[in-house]
Parts: sequence; structure tokens; C-alpha cells
Amino acid sequence: MKGGEVIARAKAWRDQDPDEETRAELDALIADAEAGHDKAVDDLHSRFDSRLEFGTAGLRGELAAGPNRMNRVLVSQAAAGFAAYLLGRESAPSVVIGYDGRKNSQVFATDSAEIMAGAGVRAIILPRLLPTPVLAFAVRHLGVSAGVMVTASHNPPNDNGYKVYLGGADEGSQIVPPADAEIEAHIQRVAATVLVPELPRSHDYETAGEEVLDEYVRATAALVAAPADAPKFVYTAMHGVGWETAKRVFADAGFGEPIVVPEQIEPDPAFPTVAFPNPEEPGALDLAFRTATASGAELIIANDPDADRLAVAVPDAEGGWRRLSGNEVGWLLGWRAAERIRQAAETVAAVGGDIASCVSSTLAASIVSSPALSAIAQEYRVDYVETLTGFKWVSRVANLAFGYEEALGYLVDPNKVRDKDGISAAVEFLSLVSELKAAGRSFGEHELAFAAEFGAFASGQVSVRVQDLADIPKIMTRIRQSPPTHLGEIAVASIDDFEHGFGDFPPGDILRIHLADGSRVIVRPSGTEPKVKVYLDASSTDGSPSERISAAQAMVDALTAAVNELLAR
Repeated sequence: MKGGEVIARAKAWRDQDPDEETRAELDALIADAEAGHDKAVDDLHSRFDSRLEFGTAGLRGELAAGPNRMNRVLVSQAAAGFAAYLLGRESAPSVVIGYDGRKNSQVFATDSAEIMAGAGVRAIILPRLLPTPVLAFAVRHLGVSAGVMVTASHNPPNDNGYKVYLGGADEGSQIVPPADAEIEAHIQRVAATVLVPELPRSHDYETAGEEVLDEYVRATAALVAAPADAPKFVYTAMHGVGWETAKRVFADAGFGEPIVVPEQIEPDPAFPTVAFPNPEEPGALDLAFRTATASGAELIIANDPDADRLAVAVPDAEGGWRRLSGNEVGWLLGWRAAERIRQAAETVAAVGGDIASCVSSTLAASIVSSPALSAIAQEYRVDYVETLTGFKWVSRVANLAFGYEEALGYLVDPNKVRDKDGISAAVEFLSLVSELKAAGRSFGEHELAFAAEFGAFASGQVSVRVQDLADIPKIMTRIRQSPPTHLGEIAVASIDDFEHGFGDFPPGDILRIHLADGSRVIVRPSGTEPKVKVYLDASSTDGSPSERISAAQAMVDALTAAVNELLAR
């Protein structure tokens, strides 16, 4: 697109934009571009040569003007397109809309409610900023056709997003193909044929009552028994919206009120104390570590900004703190789930009931998550399902009792929500630590017991960030065309290439490398960042539990070095 064309596109966009800030932003860029400033022309091309597509994660991007950014024009078009999709599915559709504390989240939610109501969809907006799990819960609790959550989760501060759920037969899960493409087609039609000021709007939408949050709190607190010996713990909301809801759940479940990280407890769209509001990122939990050390806490619980993820940290041997990986939390919660399945099956069998119809008995994890959950399922003789990456796939597994993905996402109560839920997972983990404490056992002893029962598992991750997105397929192609025969000193036994589909999996840009010592390496492009991500997994069943743990970690350390060499070729 030449300079004159992109300037014309920008003017047309500006003229339908209801937001004074982004209109002024475009006015300045257009003026600079018309004055011949190449940087401004390049900026306009970045915004207008492409468009944020409505995919299986909905929309997510930087807040700014233009179709390749998140703004009121794009969201209005998305709301109108989604409304048209819902009206094509049923005669009287309904939607519940939630929003977090990011910049423009409430504005986007209100625009969506007005436009959907104007299109003839019954629209209900949550009463204030609340966590994503509450919105996911509300879809099922209210029996609506769909849900929209305005959030960018743990993305950088200047991002926002638009996450979509479907009710009915989809049971409140996130959308999957072909729904994403169908919704995108409706959005494209709206964008091509209707200006935003011409979209019908109505203030005849509803505001949900407090009973939605009350019932979420009640159901979440009821997941666990009252603790006999609750731990002293620190909680951080990472500048997000988790605190109000989590505080009530912790109290109702019997864990009392935690020590908070005061600098991070209230919603703040600037996320001032963290470089990146993701508890996985180095440094993100430093304030929590400091608070926990000063207060003599036994545990740290952290939610990401929309509280659908959970991070946990425990004391280490040197007097500091160790953040557990998503896999470590996942397999420990999965072990609890398997034990509950066994106990439920024994109870049903004792009264002559049909176990298959009474007990949800499937464990599930994404393909890049640790094989540990599969080992647990095998030991407990329950079903295990491996899914594509993304919680939308995990949550849709039939007969699901527990599911997780290594990126800090856990679903411990599929009957309540069909998405990852960092608050219910926190309650479950607090219950685990409480039980250990009441029994006089340390967390470290519990980890050794796991290694004794199932073997020790270790995992790691290597990422390569690129400046040019075209470099990602180049890296993947290079590995395919010249596959490794060894990683370090370990021979490659086989490679599963998902490019044209593999087993029951559809085609995908994934390489799974099996090594002769039983370890595994998975290479794939990131779905949300300009990265190639490599997932490393190893296990050991030799020696004592502590020797197994050391051996598995040593294997991952060796793999890390070998993979860095592979990617640097």
C-alpha cells in the first residue's frame, strides 16, 4: 500500500472513531505522513496493512488506532460481528460480558453491551471489573448463549484483548474452529459495509446482580474441606483484579486472610512494579518473596492480572523462595485429582452404582505439558488425554476431572467453569499444603513421595525471540530439513512431525523429538509472541527419590545446552 493510499485509509478510520484519544493519535500521524515523514508512513502501514484477526483466542493486541491494533472501532466491529454470528445460531441469543482493570476494558465492555443489545442480543454486563474465571462461570450459571471477557491476561501493559466463550453444547468453553473463522467472516462483513457510528446501539442491557459473584465464591470455597491447620501465606494480584474475589474465597474456605503484597494488590493498568505482568517472568515475584520473608510466611500464592493463572512459591533450602513450575503444580494437583477419582469410584462401587456414569475420571494436559500426568493416570488406571496447546482444547475433553497446561493454567472443577481458573486452583493448592501441615509433613517430603510413587520428572524451556516473524518458519524449516541425530550426547530415537497431522492431531507446526534416554523435546512457534519455543522434559525411576529428582534435572540441564546449540546453528 503506497503512502497516499494508507493515509486515505487512516482518514476513513479516524472519521468513524468514537475515541478522542485515538482520533488525535491518528491526526498527528496523518499530518506527519502528509509532511513526508517516513517514520509516520511506516507506522501507518504497520497499523493499516493488516488487521487483527479473530482467532481461537479472540482478539489481542496493542492499544492504538488502526485495524491492526486494539481500539473502540475494532471492538465495535467485533461486537457487531459476534452478535450477527449468535443471531445466526439461535432466535433469541444472550451474552454476558466481563472486563478486567486494563486501560479501556470497561469502555470496550460497554461498547459491546450497547452494540449487542442494539442488534437484538440480550446483553448482560458484570457489575464491575472481575476475574476471567467469574465471567467463564457466569456463562454457565446464567445459561446464556455466549460470553465475552475484555482482558489481555498477562500481556504487556499497553495491550488489551477480547476473549469469547460459547454456552449451550459448548458448555462455556472458549471458541475453537470453525467458530473462529465464522465469527471473523461476520466481523469482516461489518467492517466492509457499516461505519461504526451507524451500528445500532441500545442502553437496554442488563447489569448482573451480586448473586453471580456470590455463587462463584460459594462454589469455589466448597471445593475443599475446612483446613485443620491453615498455612500462613502471601498473596499477590499482580496489579490485576483477583484480590476482591480471592479474598472472599480464601475466607469462606477457612484459610483466613493472607498477607498481601500491598504494592500489587489493587488493579493498576500501568503495572508499575513489574516489567511484565506475568508471574512466570523473572523478577515478577520479587516483591512477594520480600513480603513472605519479612512476614515468616510458609507459602506464596500469585494470580496473573485476570486471575485465570496461578503461580506458587515455596521456601527453598537456602532460606529463600522457589517458584514451582507450571508442570510441578500441575502434576501435584493432578495427583490429588486422581486420588479423588479413586475415592469417588470406591464410594460408588460400595453402593452398587455405575462408576462410569457417576465419576468424572479423565485427566488431560496439553501436548507441551509434562508426561507426569500421564504416569499418574496410568498408575491410577484412569483415562488420560493429550490435547493441542491452548486451554480451549483441554477444557473440552470429555468426562474431564482435571486438566492443566504448563503455562500456569489449571482446571480443578470442570463442573463449575470450562476454562483455567487461578482462584480455584489456589484453593486446591492451599488445601494440599494444609493437609501436609496437619499431618506433620513438609512440602519437600511430599515431592519426594511423588518421585517414589511415579518417578521424578523435570521440565525446562528455551525460547528464541525474533525481530522478523518470517524468521520463525525459517527456523522450523531448517530443523525439518536438517534434523538432529543427537542432542548433546544423547541419540535422537525418533521425530514426530505434526506439519501434516500426526495421529489424532490435526496439522500443526510442531516437532516432537524423542531421545534414546526417554527424554523429550518439543519445538513450536509461540501462539502469542514472536518466539520459537522449545519444551524439554525428562524423567528418572532409578535410585532413591532424591537421586531420581537430581537425575531428571541433570538430563534437562544437558538438553537445555544442546537445544541452545541446535537453535544457534
